[in-house]
Amino acid sequence: MVAETQARAKALAGPPILDVRNLRKSFGEHEVLKDVNLSMRRGEVIAIIGPSGSGKSTLLRCLNQLESASGGEITIDGLTIRADHALRRSELLGLRRKAGMVFQSFNLFPHMTVLRNVSLPQERVLGRSRAEADRRSQALLERVGLGDKAAQYPARCSGGQQQRIAIARALALDPQVMLFDEPTSALDPEVGLEVLAVIKELAEAGMTMVVVTHEMHFAETVSDRVLLMADGRILEEGPSREVMRNPKSERAKRFLQAVLNR
Repeated sequence: MVAETQARAKALAGPPILDVRNLRKSFGEHEVLKDVNLSMRRGEVIAIIGPSGSGKSTLLRCLNQLESASGGEITIDGLTIRADHALRRSELLGLRRKAGMVFQSFNLFPHMTVLRNVSLPQERVLGRSRAEADRRSQALLERVGLGDKAAQYPARCSGGQQQRIAIARALALDPQVMLFDEPTSALDPEVGLEVLAVIKELAEAGMTMVVVTHEMHFAETVSDRVLLMADGRILEEGPSREVMRNPKSERAKRFLQAVLNR
């Protein structure tokens, strides 16, 4: 445990693995992100919280280039993306390998087995053989507690199980950063705990993660830092317990009072 703590502290002291500079995103005349700046170290876990419509999901989608930014730049593990530069296909594939993403919805192929859902992206993106991909997939399914579901189809799995399959699929591409967009919002609370347990295990193992979440206890106890967004900006950021327990701005105080006192 001491060795793991020392290794984690060393990693967090290293150079940024993710750096966001003056990121802006507009849909027509509606500005969703307004000069967002963010830097994080390898092995760090950041939770992003805030009211609906604050730009949290749009930020993640820009990081993974599911949305093109209107301004600014993003650097992930040495790959820099500028809003004024159209990405080549090779650059986009490189980015998708560096940043894995897990969505609110599971987006699994219903006509494929659980194993094929996890293996196919490896074959297409990484060029792994089917046998090699299947070995990796089986190991990851075991890791998320679903080793016995490999031959099942997604429809035979619960929502929580399907989300854990989606996590295994993202991990299979060996990303440097994992992005989670409200991974438990479509799940019953009890089932959501299964998914949060997997994400917590990833955090303890040193995975670099950005998690947009409405789970306040998770944000406070699992992440290293909390970012509170509202109106397209980062209003507050800092050590998780400090932001959650002692918000400085009135807007942050109102939001946290509302969600914590429900």
